[in-house]
Amino acid sequence: MTTETVEYIRYRIPEARSAEFLDAYSRAAVQLATAPQCVDYELSRCEEDFAHYILRITWTSTEDHLDGFRKSDAFQDFLAAIGPYRADIQEMRHYKPTTVRGPGAAVPTLYAWAGGADAFARLTDAFYAKVVGDELLGPLFADLPPEHAAHVALWLSEVFGGPAAYSAEHGGHGHMVAMHGGKGITERQRRRWVELMHDAADEAGLPTDAEFRSAFAAYIEWGTRLAVYFSGPDAARPTEQPVPHWTWGAAPPYRP
Repeated sequence: MTTETVEYIRYRIPEARSAEFLDAYSRAAVQLATAPQCVDYELSRCEEDFAHYILRITWTSTEDHLDGFRKSDAFQDFLAAIGPYRADIQEMRHYKPTTVRGPGAAVPTLYAWAGGADAFARLTDAFYAKVVGDELLGPLFADLPPEHAAHVALWLSEVFGGPAAYSAEHGGHGHMVAMHGGKGITERQRRRWVELMHDAADEAGLPTDAEFRSAFAAYIEWGTRLAVYFSGPDAARPTEQPVPHWTWGAAPPYRP
């Protein structure tokens, strides 16, 4: 389970002091934004009763918050800004996230946006058809089993938010990493892999909108660079990790 912790601070601020309270937290937030222990933060105001506020801060860990941020110069500046409102605090506690979590359907997964299982099957079929005869990549994929493209389609589907079939049937992240061991992938081969994958995405009819393709490209860059590392002679096998779940990142799907 993650070591991150979420701190919630509930305030009750009279309406007459709300403007100065928000101004104080705008100044205090500068210290949160630059604190290496702070993952993110958000101050929310109750719609039913404007006097109620909740500050949510995600810390890298409770210890990092208490022994790191609170003992830093940044905390003194933070406290100087919000100190006058300490008496208005109704709750200040740390909460550890549970495994009960997940995205809703308001923003579609990359998997759904791409077209689901059929789209990723078309993608890998198109990609490996190109790879087999490629001068740079052909030797890496010699003697591929017939089901290899289908297995990679399951992997990509899971990465982009689809069913966890690869984890259930093929061993998850550790298995995928192990598949690259000893292959000695070069930077030229990595770049060729990226090029052919983008060509295959076009051929397979994956969405061409800028938001999807930027997220798709980000994963392809990340994944291939890890593959180069884990294919090398000095690579340290990582501890067991879940399959990465790629999201839209900085640019969610555009809806006019």
